[in-house]
Amino acid sequence: MAAVSLRLGDLVWGKLGRYPPWPGKIVNPPKDLKKPRGKKCFFVKFFGTEDHAWIKVEQLKPYHAHKEEMIKINKGKRFQQAVDAVEEFLKKAKGKDQASSHNSTEEKNRRNSSEERGKQSAGEEKRKAGLSEGKQKRSTGEGKKRASSVSSERGSKWPLKRALDQSPRKRGRPPKDEKDLTIPESSTVKRVMTGTVAGFKWPPGVSEPAVCYQAITKKLKVCEEETGSTSIQAADSTAVNGSITPTDKKIGFLGLGLMGSGIVSNLLKMGHTVTVWNRTAEKCDLFIQEGARLGRTPAEVVSTCDITFACVSDPKAAKDLVLGPSGVLQGIRPGKCYVDMSTVDADTVTELAQVIVSRGGRFLEAPVSGSQQLSNDGMLVILAAGDRGLYEDCSSCFQAMGKTSFFLGEVGNAAKMMLIVNMVQGSFMATIAEGLTLAQVTGQSQQTLLDILNQGQLASIFLDQKCQNILQGNFKPDFYLKYIQKDLRLAIALGDSVNHPTPMAAAANEVYKRAKALDQSDNDMSAVYRAYIH
Repeated sequence: MAAVSLRLGDLVWGKLGRYPPWPGKIVNPPKDLKKPRGKKCFFVKFFGTEDHAWIKVEQLKPYHAHKEEMIKINKGKRFQQAVDAVEEFLKKAKGKDQASSHNSTEEKNRRNSSEERGKQSAGEEKRKAGLSEGKQKRSTGEGKKRASSVSSERGSKWPLKRALDQSPRKRGRPPKDEKDLTIPESSTVKRVMTGTVAGFKWPPGVSEPAVCYQAITKKLKVCEEETGSTSIQAADSTAVNGSITPTDKKIGFLGLGLMGSGIVSNLLKMGHTVTVWNRTAEKCDLFIQEGARLGRTPAEVVSTCDITFACVSDPKAAKDLVLGPSGVLQGIRPGKCYVDMSTVDADTVTELAQVIVSRGGRFLEAPVSGSQQLSNDGMLVILAAGDRGLYEDCSSCFQAMGKTSFFLGEVGNAAKMMLIVNMVQGSFMATIAEGLTLAQVTGQSQQTLLDILNQGQLASIFLDQKCQNILQGNFKPDFYLKYIQKDLRLAIALGDSVNHPTPMAAAANEVYKRAKALDQSDNDMSAVYRAYIH
């Protein structure tokens, strides 16, 4: 990788995990966002997306020097839209520069013109004065009158010169709101050697990054090298497995909720052909604009696609989607594939698998561990079980939507594992809320408690993010409280089915039920805190 020297305002290519090098601009970070420790990095805003990130300098290349190379190896629609956005930005910036240059030239010309007129006026005055002195002197009264006339003439012309000097400056000054729009057309780059596109690789000795999150208020990425690993702060649209070749199979997706929306967005970004359906049709509009196709019913989506994914809220919704009018089952025929990503119980998923397979279809369960943020970031953890061949066929899709996936064997295993994972997460969240309220009522600082926890063995992205939600009173849903309570309920039932005690989950479940009674169902799970303060 060639060494480069960059500055604020430079246009660059930034490498984000599995995604191709993407065009962006070095900008000032938000005031409340700290620069990561370690290697030198810049804060980059990427074109054609809402992504922005701290990117290590070795993962950046100057835009103009590598434009042709990047365009040759990247042909995706979203990539081309991003490049078009850069060119449009440059075109506008160039137009403003030309307008500013024209105004500056015009101002200079006017200044020269006014100065020339001033010189001519002064010369005329001197000539008249010389003629006056060569003539016979007249009466003292006439001499005074002529002197008064010359003085009046001089006084009337010099103010005119000052007005001409000042006027062009006002007309040539750009509006205040345009100042920040002007950027250097090319990077200030000191090249030590010429790099190629192939130079966009992880540095020697650095493995493809493991992931560690740190909560911040907006989708922000931080790539920071520390002891051979990469730390990513809320890495929007960032993954860790290198480039993806999208499958040539037609993909369907049913359900565009908190999780489904992020999944579909990442499938489209990675070049998959996707047909979408949602019970509330308006939610499809954004994805249609991004290149997705619209399916009128679940049956139509399944019949026109090779692999159809679904992600809905609970067991009832999952069954209705498959067995209801114009449902999935009506579109199933031999060879059609159905992947259910909903978090449901093992009995529900087993029943759905049986009816799909009975029609000649192939079935895979693939619930996901994560949140809306992680879904948007393409950083979900996928737990799969069922048809192993279908699992392999979904490889490029799983890479687009998640950082890793596990195949757990026969149908039902993924559902059980997912409920156990969410049981642990839900119980932990309730304990966090309990600790923060206990700190408050005993006169301890909640912020200090968080600082202590973040320095200890419990430190995690989840802990920090949820505590920040509570301290800021921000319960915008990243994982609905009603859904974590549903998962706790199903996990407790799973324990009952094998006569295994789950007293901690049962206690947490009661706290969430109280929070629901306080009208917190549609808030984030961290709103369980309110069950302790009411």
